Amino acid sequence: MITLKINGETHSVDVDPATPLLWVIRDYVGLTGTKFGCGIAQCGACTVHLNGTPIRSCVTPAQVAIDQEVMTIEGIVKSDGELHPLQQAWIDEQVPQCGYCQSGQIMSAAALLDDNPSPSDADIDQAMAGNVCRCGTYPRIRKGIKRAALAINALHEEATTGG
Repeated sequence: MITLKINGETHSVDVDPATPLLWVIRDYVGLTGTKFGCGIAQCGACTVHLNGTPIRSCVTPAQVAIDQEVMTIEGIVKSDGELHPLQQAWIDEQVPQCGYCQSGQIMSAAALLDDNPSPSDADIDQAMAGNVCRCGTYPRIRKGIKRAALAINALHEEATTGG
């Protein structure tokens, strides 16, 4: 039995500690937004955050996440149910085609914007290099990240200036 904190909630699961975190999240906790893509940490579909850092959950043993903070795509939504600026930008820019890789794309983009709220094209390319989109929506992904960055910066400006 191991205990994990996922999206702010504690989950005790009876699994081998070496079980990939992806399968614990999907099969034991029931959060299916994180996808299985390649199983070898090359495509990014399984990206989640571990203490704010994007990781590939398909190759990360669940035991690594004990006493850590795991956030999945389901946890990125604000507590009041409002979409994260990236999710809204994805809708506004019509980023997904098939959508399969998009939760991993959004999780990588969220980590980028947490570290760099005004990324250049080169910053975006570097941060997103490990996320594969077989539909080739990379130009829309970049536009979505830039739109979300503008929205995040506007919200930050509003919060710091009071209106």
